[in-house]
Amino acid sequence: MTLFQLAIIAIVQGITEFLPVSSSGHLVLVPMVLGVPDQGLAIDVAVHVGTLGAVLLFFRGEVAAVVRGMGHILSGRVSTPEARLALLLAVATVPVVVAGAFLKIAGLTEALRSVAVIGWAMLGFGLFLYWADQGGAQERVESDWNLRDAVVMGLWQAVALIPGTSRSGITITASRLLGYRREDGARIAMLMSIPTVIASGVLLAGDAAANADWSLLRDAAIGAVLAFGAAYLALALMLRLLRSHSYTPYVVYRVVLGLVLLAIAYG
Repeated sequence: MTLFQLAIIAIVQGITEFLPVSSSGHLVLVPMVLGVPDQGLAIDVAVHVGTLGAVLLFFRGEVAAVVRGMGHILSGRVSTPEARLALLLAVATVPVVVAGAFLKIAGLTEALRSVAVIGWAMLGFGLFLYWADQGGAQERVESDWNLRDAVVMGLWQAVALIPGTSRSGITITASRLLGYRREDGARIAMLMSIPTVIASGVLLAGDAAANADWSLLRDAAIGAVLAFGAAYLALALMLRLLRSHSYTPYVVYRVVLGLVLLAIAYG
């Protein structure tokens, strides 16, 4: 794999993992656009690790609280704020893990990686985000997150297994429907990504290890570092912009890209 292709894949993954524009959809499209073979599972694992590192660093305070909360749960103290956060994240992760396992066992994962599916998901869920963002209240904050919200957002997160939906996009949409302020809803969505990305990374790593080509280790390391930098910058920029801007620019991008993909798929 050339350094140029690797850099494009890593930067695209890093930017799109946390923006509401679908990283999985873009990773499927990059090889098609560049006219090169698919990058393979090893590189996918590497760039996922890079984006995971970025969100862990960016939300290091919340991550430390979750770790403490896990310790509280193990010691029987389940009523502390830290334990509550850890439990809510666990609850929100269950639906996507169950749905992901079902798709893999049923052999449906690859069937969803088509240009038509990505195009419809990009367009439809982009418009859904616009509707929720424009009509949703902005009264609730991050500390208001409760069990019901974790279940609702977790169920919506499972829908993101359809390429083109966007994990961050659909969970942010759910947060706006539940009345969270833009920045607070986005922060909850990003925290939800941590166990989800870990779960998907472990799954991908298992498949990659079974078919490992250790000559890819250097490329994987480069990809992880580049994805880390791109993801950290994307996170910082998006959360800053949300203090004064809506999600409309992301929606416009999704609609335009979705229409282009549908034209390609059916043309």
